This record gives sequence, structure tokens and C-alpha cells, in this order.
Amino acid sequence: MHARHDYKTLRQTFEQAADLYQQARPEYPDALLNDLVRAANLHPGDRLLEIGCATGKATLPLAKRGFNMTCVELGTDLAEAARRNLTGMDAEIITGGFEEWQPEDWKRFDLVFAATAWNWIDPKVRYSKAWQVLRPGGHLAFWNATHVFPDDGDPFFREIQDVYDELGEGKPKDTDWPRPGELQEQREEIGQSGLFEVVHVRHFDWERIYHAEEYINLLKTFSDHILMEERKREKLFSEIRVRLNSRPDSSVRRHWGAVLHVARRLD
Repeated sequence: MHARHDYKTLRQTFEQAADLYQQARPEYPDALLNDLVRAANLHPGDRLLEIGCATGKATLPLAKRGFNMTCVELGTDLAEAARRNLTGMDAEIITGGFEEWQPEDWKRFDLVFAATAWNWIDPKVRYSKAWQVLRPGGHLAFWNATHVFPDDGDPFFREIQDVYDELGEGKPKDTDWPRPGELQEQREEIGQSGLFEVVHVRHFDWERIYHAEEYINLLKTFSDHILMEERKREKLFSEIRVRLNSRPDSSVRRHWGAVLHVARRLD
């Protein structure tokens, strides 16, 4: 599905899921956020710029740790949801694209980061723009929360592929099913930018149990499912309901994985 749409089209789709995003998307593990704070040598009061905060899934826990948050979010409804979720926090939510946004001249940040958003930013400008808005010695960090498949994981995801195949929405035959710890690292890409040096890379994984409707709501926040023809999407969701509700607990175990990358700005 992704191959048929460029990233600029796909990244606009999340606006359609603004109402579901906060409840359906997973919380990031405290261990990941604590590791980020240590690796980037952050201290309360430091200025953090988040790219693509959506509803504030990573923003809120970092704001609660005492950081000054500025967020640039492309989606109007997502940005408004983030403002509601961050009420009372030291946080400013700016609606717009990171590529075009210009900070106030005097303001430079201690950390620029993206939580499951870095891959949606124009690859031609994302490193140079991050470098531009960071203070000397500041850090860039990013990670993507994605699906991983431990050997003892729930077999549901492979079993449901026959429905995707029947709908013409199946995975390509050479698609990877990465185990925890096997997600691709982006060290080389960071180094090739010539603007940053990698200081820390660490893999994280965690598990969440979804009841049938919770899992369907999660799928409704994924770009490929949002763009799926309605009749296909409804047939898929109907089959998921039937299969999960036939289980004793009507639920599915989904493993999430993320690779935290932290890099220091080269001056």
C-alpha cells in the first residue's frame, strides 16, 4: 500500500485519525524516555523541539519531566488535541510543517527529536534543518514505534494475512517480520549527513494487549488502513472481530519495537 503513495500524501492521513490517535497509539516506555534524557545530557528547563508531536504521546511525559517543549505539528486537529493534552505544561504547539517552519532568530534548542515522525520529514532537508535550529553541542534524537514479532508472539498477525491477501492488500512476499532487536538502525544515514555524530543507539520492545475494538481502533490510525477502500476496510475489520471474538479473552497480543537514535550536532 505504501508504495502507491509518496510520504507527503501518507503523512497527511493521520489528521483523519486525530480523535483516535491518543487512545489507540501506545505509550512509549519510560525506559526509552529516560535513556533519551541520559544520552542527550538533558536537564530540567532545557528547550526541546519535537517534530510531528501528533496528540502529544511523547510530549506530555517529557513535559512532566520539566522540559520546555516546542512542537511543530502538520495536522490542525492533531495540534489542537496536543494543546488540550498539554494544558498547564510548559509547551507551545505550532501548526505547520517542520520543513517550512522558522524559529525566532534568538531561539536555539538543546534537543530536536521525533517520535514515530522522522521518516515522514523530507529526507533532503531534515538533517540540515535540525542542525540549523540546534545550539552548538545540541542533540538530535528519533525513534519509530513499529511492529515486531518475537518467536513466542501471537500467531494472529500471520494468520490474518490471508484476509489481506484476499483483499489485494497483502504484504509483498519479501516483507520482513523482524524480531525484537532486529529493526534496522540508521547510523549510516546519520553519519552520511555530515552534520551529526551518533552517540547512542538502543533497541526497545514492549507488549500490549488489545481487545478486538481496541485493535481495530489502532488500525484506524495507520496510514495504509486509512487509505484502504472503505469496503475492503470494513470486510477486514469484520473478519478481525470474528476471529478475535472467537478467542476466550477476545484479544490479541501485539509487540512493539523501537530503535532510539541519539546524535550530537557537529559544529
